[in-house]
Amino acid sequence: QVQLVESGGGLVQAGGSLRLSCAASGRTSSIRNMGWFRQVPGKEREFVASIRRIGGSTYYADSVKGRFTISTDNAKNMLYLQMNSLKPEDTAGYYCAAQKLDGGLALVNFYDYWGHRTQVTVSS
Repeated sequence: QVQLVESGGGLVQAGGSLRLSCAASGRTSSIRNMGWFRQVPGKEREFVASIRRIGGSTYYADSVKGRFTISTDNAKNMLYLQMNSLKPEDTAGYYCAAQKLDGGLALVNFYDYWGHRTQVTVSS
């Protein structure tokens, strides 16, 4: 099993920045890829960004491309999401996720482990 714990959320004004962190523990050697998703009440969880643990290839949703950066520190079993130029529409609960096998990096159902979310609120 793998446990994921997010941190770093908060309230920020539009145009500001936040850095989310995700600490992975347990059988971290089983993790192949990791990602960030977000969800607002009443809507489906949506893909934000993902990264391959080997090679470091990154992928982003069009809505965050150029503003958000996903990265990892494999030695520390950490995942990060640097969010710049934040917009009110970025307001959501943000989830860290990990998958054991290569699969749909933007698809919720292909992830095996999930954190409990950290809230990001962007005021206008």
